[in-house]
Amino acid sequence: MNEPMFQETHTPPSPNTHHPSLLTRLMSVRVGMMLARNTIVSCFVFGLSLLLLWVLVQWGGVDEVIAAGIGFIIANSLHYILGRSWIFRGSDRGIRTGYLLFLVNSAIGLMVTMALYAAFLEFTNINYLVSRAIVSVFAGLIVFILNAVLNFRQV
Repeated sequence: MNEPMFQETHTPPSPNTHHPSLLTRLMSVRVGMMLARNTIVSCFVFGLSLLLLWVLVQWGGVDEVIAAGIGFIIANSLHYILGRSWIFRGSDRGIRTGYLLFLVNSAIGLMVTMALYAAFLEFTNINYLVSRAIVSVFAGLIVFILNAVLNFRQV
């Protein structure tokens, strides 16, 4: 009788199986490495979006708000490609669904950014640029967790 060399088996978890909490899973070295890669990509695409904004406004004569939207879409599309291939490699999420969820998560991040930024400006004396940088850390972590857990399902 010939048995396959590699046989897929699936054993359902027993009721007594302990599943680590989300916080425990997030605090792993593996997730820390994904966060480090995400931070590198996020900084790169943020810089790219600012460059695109400048080029479109200064050289293309595009309205600032429209240019910001174009830069956001291009930068986030690149972020998705790098996220799928480098940050969260091995995801079984489909490309189209993953991209849509990525944009939804980015929109959530944008809402968090705007709400926290407005609160910082209203209730603190922190410089507006420093406030924006602080807020980006919190919003970035939220978006990273949403993508790691719900979109790419790597945590």
